[in-house]
Amino acid sequence: MRALHVITGLGVGGAEQQLRLLLRHLPVRCDVVTLTNPGAVAEGLRADGVRVRDLGMRSNRDLGAVPRLARLIRRGSYDLVHTHLYRACVYGRIAARLAGTTVVSTEHSLGRAEIEGRPLTRTTRELYLRTERLGAATVAVSDTVAGRLRDWGVPAARIHTVPNGVDAAAFRFDSAQRQATRALLGLPDAAFVVGGVGRLVPGKRFDLLIRAVAALPGAWLVLAGDGREAEALRALAARLGVAGRVRFLGECGTSGAGPGIPAVLSAVDTFVSASREESFGLAVVEALAAGLPVVHAACPAIEDLPAGRVPGTTRIGSGAADPTDELTAALRHRMESGARRLPPPPAVDHYDIRLSSRRLMDVYAQAIDTAAVPPTERAQS
Repeated sequence: MRALHVITGLGVGGAEQQLRLLLRHLPVRCDVVTLTNPGAVAEGLRADGVRVRDLGMRSNRDLGAVPRLARLIRRGSYDLVHTHLYRACVYGRIAARLAGTTVVSTEHSLGRAEIEGRPLTRTTRELYLRTERLGAATVAVSDTVAGRLRDWGVPAARIHTVPNGVDAAAFRFDSAQRQATRALLGLPDAAFVVGGVGRLVPGKRFDLLIRAVAALPGAWLVLAGDGREAEALRALAARLGVAGRVRFLGECGTSGAGPGIPAVLSAVDTFVSASREESFGLAVVEALAAGLPVVHAACPAIEDLPAGRVPGTTRIGSGAADPTDELTAALRHRMESGARRLPPPPAVDHYDIRLSSRRLMDVYAQAIDTAAVPPTERAQS
């Protein structure tokens, strides 16, 4: 089987990094096309031996991208096209239909009121639903996302849940790495250090972490990620007088300079995900794999599991309390309890990338088999 993965961009982000990890484990010959922004993840994919092409889309309304992509699909004689992220799903489904190729799409970032961090509009939803019908299957990265798709009107039979996956071994705690990373970042050996990972955008609410650390003398904060809120967050840390206790690392592990995410997680004592909305919560699972206690708000990766399956986690944001006060109290409790590593919970094995790969291969096989059946026979069955 030959598959073409089409994604909106290849800058550093959860969906982009997940695609790279998935391609390391899929038993399929895969190429990748990015509509725009062939960033750091494109470099990583090429280093892995994956062929990556940039479609050079000039804007959201560059309709010429559709025939260009259709020609590329036809020339490649692909058995299947797999699209990722909103714009790639819309354009990719149309192009695959024009090329006569089966298409599967993954919905990575659908919230209740947002998609990929942007407000959901009626037009956005209509365009999504109209093009969704052109595909053979839609993959949801969590049961929560699957439920949102059903609420939108996507037929349940077309929705397949394939959770995001992690390579747990890559995040295993390493005490020597902890010491080296703390020294590199200028973190005191005995300091209580809070960690956060993700795009620095409003929905991730990293401002809550800065405010909570400001209220806890002796606590430090490490933020790994970049985005449009970076300068505002730096200004907030300075205004609260904690700039010296906050480390902004930018995008980690993409250029060889500075620590990667596993090293960052080894260096911190507690992980926080304060996102207002999430479709999965991959960074939380990575933190659990590193043996970290986790304080989280919205996180389907945890909330979709039976109660009690993820010890070491603390939920915030479910009551009427001020979120900053609630986070501060949770971190104070962690500080007073003493920093300690935990055994990775069973949830980490549940989200093993190899299991996700096998589940996706089942979706591929079903999609191709379904597409091979004439429409009249499908209607009669």
